[in-house]
Amino acid sequence: MSTVLVVEDEPDIALALRVILERAGHEVVVAPDGRQGLRVLHESHPTLVLLDIGLPVIDGWMVLERIRDVSEVPVLLLTAHGMEADKVRGLRGGADDYLTKPFSTSELLARIEAILRRTEQAGGSSQTEVYDDGVVRMDHRSRRVFVNGVEAEVNATEYRLLSTFVQHKGAVLSPRQLLNLVWNDPTGIGADRVKFAVLRLRRKLGWSADDSPIKAARGMGYRYDVPKA
Repeated sequence: MSTVLVVEDEPDIALALRVILERAGHEVVVAPDGRQGLRVLHESHPTLVLLDIGLPVIDGWMVLERIRDVSEVPVLLLTAHGMEADKVRGLRGGADDYLTKPFSTSELLARIEAILRRTEQAGGSSQTEVYDDGVVRMDHRSRRVFVNGVEAEVNATEYRLLSTFVQHKGAVLSPRQLLNLVWNDPTGIGADRVKFAVLRLRRKLGWSADDSPIKAARGMGYRYDVPKA
């Protein structure tokens, strides 16, 4: 059974989310503000976080940043704004997906199921080999990444993205292909989601656009060129 942490300050919405999720078979814990949300995160180790942006005490943006500093738990943002800039900011900050209020029960559950399915597929991989090209080393058993011998902290999405690149090294992958391979989700804002995930991955691995082996193929997508050790 999965545990979902709901960080939502509006009691009626929090109660509705609890009822919906429990009826769908999830265990639910609720926090009414950002500070308590972070505390409960450390205590309950949830499978997924539903995070409202407009929170008191510590807002959702800060909560997302702090979550990504310490955990790769999937985060689904809940926002009442619906502005493209907020969606982009959330994805750039490491969120796995977003929903704009008001949303339907079916859409909420579908997005949660998709996120959990991707997480289970990544965690249940049967890969036992270690990828090592002299610069990048990926241990698929421990899901750890090293660049020039130094461990890099990446979240689950970033690990899947890098793994996809090295599995298809030398090949150009379009944003739609990457959405299908990494997120299993060709919908949404598409290219922007991939763009910001690549930018974040490069930064985590200590690369700039110029020295990164993850190259942009203008108008086509991205490819991974095996770096020279």
